[in-house]
Amino acid sequence: MTARSQALAMFRAVAKKDAGSRIVHQFATDPRRTERMGVEAAGLYVDLSKQSWSAEGFEAALDLARTCDVEGRRNALFGGEAVNNTQGRAVLHPALRAAADADFSALGEPVSKEVNETRNAMARFAVDIGSGAETGGTKQPFTAIVHIGIGGSDLGPRLLWDALRPLEPTIDLRFVANIDPRDMAEALSGLDPETTLVVVVSKTFTTQETLANADLAKAWLAESLSPRRMARHLIGVTAAPEKAEAWGCGKTFGFRDWVGGRYSLWSAVSLSVAVALGWDVFERVLNGAQAMDEHFLTADLERNAPVLLALAQVFNVEGLDRHARTVAPYAHGLRRLPAFLQQLEMESNGKRVKRDGSGVDTATGPVVFGEPGTNGQHAFFQQIHQGPKVVPAEFVVVGHTSEGAMDAREGDAPLWSNALAQAQALMVGKTEAEAKAELIAAGADKAEAERLAPHKTFPGNRPSTTILMDALTPEAVGALIALYEHKTFVEGVIWDINSFDQWGVELGKVLAKAILKDVEAGEPSPSLDPSTAELMKRLMV
Repeated sequence: MTARSQALAMFRAVAKKDAGSRIVHQFATDPRRTERMGVEAAGLYVDLSKQSWSAEGFEAALDLARTCDVEGRRNALFGGEAVNNTQGRAVLHPALRAAADADFSALGEPVSKEVNETRNAMARFAVDIGSGAETGGTKQPFTAIVHIGIGGSDLGPRLLWDALRPLEPTIDLRFVANIDPRDMAEALSGLDPETTLVVVVSKTFTTQETLANADLAKAWLAESLSPRRMARHLIGVTAAPEKAEAWGCGKTFGFRDWVGGRYSLWSAVSLSVAVALGWDVFERVLNGAQAMDEHFLTADLERNAPVLLALAQVFNVEGLDRHARTVAPYAHGLRRLPAFLQQLEMESNGKRVKRDGSGVDTATGPVVFGEPGTNGQHAFFQQIHQGPKVVPAEFVVVGHTSEGAMDAREGDAPLWSNALAQAQALMVGKTEAEAKAELIAAGADKAEAERLAPHKTFPGNRPSTTILMDALTPEAVGALIALYEHKTFVEGVIWDINSFDQWGVELGKVLAKAILKDVEAGEPSPSLDPSTAELMKRLMV
């Protein structure tokens, strides 16, 4: 039996024992629980004391992380080694937000100079757009940007914009991802082609959905601008600049193959956001992420926020057979966070084979879903409180979201108090006896109280993590996203999977192209299965 197998067996045994205890009782038996399981990192506070592990379970999880060599794999990541082993690539998104004097290398090739050059070019472009020095083909300043991408080329920049956009932005930034033409039509509605910049983001510049939408935007521009003038309105962000230029982009910004799509928001992929927010704001986002990188690299495992956040999820998924997790950001600006995390975590760790190609010997990434608070309280919270299956919850709470002269506590307390109450309710619950007593105190007779009490009983003992930030600053947003990136990586190390490839995305793309060929031919091919062939016939009518 390998050391990893032995650590897993011990971990599972402790988790099985912890499954029979109640979280609330752990506070009585472990007076330092809140102190040991609450971590400050890069301006965030992460509270893991409401998780299901005991003090022994917490230590077993840390032992598992040490046995799986989380620290060694972390050093390999930052050292530019081929941690994406199936594609032979380094994974260096930390290089994108590092200080200007950093010295990162990818597979031995220095990359920090190139990163700084791209960053400086982005900064100049953002400043020139803001000052009006960079104009469209008819010399008018840009007042709107249409950002075209999908997946990591859309979700990260969109999250940043929603989180940090001013109430009255000077540039109208709109996003298009869906291949449904309605998405593009809505984005272009009310815009003037002569003052609109179109930014097309595609790593390979072959992404089907992105190029289809880019062609629509290009045709829209062509109705008002000559080809020569139109080029000033088309910006490509890609690792294949020659393809972007051949398509018609007048300017391109690059990134390399060691920048994974769902980890790419720190690169030129967020050019649109850097322009619309202002370069100084975007730079502060990078600084926040860099601070979390430093914490992840230097903090001991038992005080390392990304590591502990990952271990809590591993404890729930592998130790307690809980295969879903909800994320509830209690801030309107973070409403895209659950969707962003769905891609980050499920595309990274939704794997059935280990790094060596053999079948996994553990559960892997859970289903991630969520809605912003307090909206979610009126939707799926019913199930996580009283459903038969335990679904761990994650609350992201912002202390001060209010703007203007309103007293911050008066404006924000109703929001964050709901978050704290939900976490408390999930843990504490309500017994049937307590429900009966409440009903009788409210005037119900004994028979009515007995009839209704089961419906008003909450089992409790449902785990949650709470992440606090004082305000939705650029630094806090950058730190939060980097926290989740490193968490996802640590989980992959423990599960012994490659978190940086996504072969599962490819098969559907290949089959979609084959179906489109059948559509062009006017009938399904003989090799198509009967169900898909029948659906195609009905849609082609």
